[in-house]
Amino acid sequence: MGSLPNRVPDGSGAPAIAKVLIEAMPYIRRFNGRTIVIKYGGNAMSDDHLKNGFARDVVLMKLVGMNPVVVHGGGPQIGELLQRIGKETRFVEGMRVTDSETMDVVEMVLGGLVNKEIVNLINRNGGRAVGLSGKDGELIRARKLVFTRDNPELAAPEIIDIGHVGEVASIDTSVVDMLIKGDFIPVIAPIGVGAEGESFNINADLAAGKLAQVLNAEKLIVMTNTPGVLDGSGKLLRGLSHQQVADLIQSKVVRGGMLPKVRSALDAVNSGVKAAHIIDGRVEHAVLLELLTDHGVGTLISAQRK
Repeated sequence: MGSLPNRVPDGSGAPAIAKVLIEAMPYIRRFNGRTIVIKYGGNAMSDDHLKNGFARDVVLMKLVGMNPVVVHGGGPQIGELLQRIGKETRFVEGMRVTDSETMDVVEMVLGGLVNKEIVNLINRNGGRAVGLSGKDGELIRARKLVFTRDNPELAAPEIIDIGHVGEVASIDTSVVDMLIKGDFIPVIAPIGVGAEGESFNINADLAAGKLAQVLNAEKLIVMTNTPGVLDGSGKLLRGLSHQQVADLIQSKVVRGGMLPKVRSALDAVNSGVKAAHIIDGRVEHAVLLELLTDHGVGTLISAQRK
């Protein structure tokens, strides 16, 4: 029999390992054959150790019978390339103003560099990943996002043009369904195509949530750079109902970059996704810990009870 790496000769760690495997068993059984949409972003995309850990998590999910679908961001990588070419980056309330030149960079980074790096990492760790843009097979049809802002000096809200920033109009999952049936792991860049063939940059959190809805996913997992959703004193909220989330948004406890994540999760669970999780991507193997352990590592958002 071949030797195992880092095997403990006296077996002293075996009971703890067995306990972990036994704890994971009912979750593996429950999620077998189910689709799990993962929004991949934050520190988990910039730290080499965490990147490899994420790739192994996704491969293991596939090996035990789940159907992971990855939707990724890439804001820091886009900003870095824009800076290198001397292009100024402007934001309006957290959204990148995306003119035609910036959109070219977004497509290059998201659909090329970042997407292919994730695909390569998954494949090197034993998976079979295929990279897609939302434009492939018209997977994500998009329309221009109309952004308004209240202005006390105007009678009506001010309409601000932020360029090629879009929102999801519709999703055709044919190409994703084909890949899942072929035992592949889809890795999707959130770039949408408009009615005239134009490209739109779409918030990855919102794209992942919409995709989870149309795929009838069991779960939506959103990775971020915080422990999860926090209350006003910075304490992690482990479980939230529809009403509790609405109250947190109304009281502005949830704001800034967390807002699209929470709204995406809420829309998903209210549209048929069984549960949504906002987890800390800075924790190694965060996806597996949230999926396959009793304790988890983030915030669980559940659907509104009828």
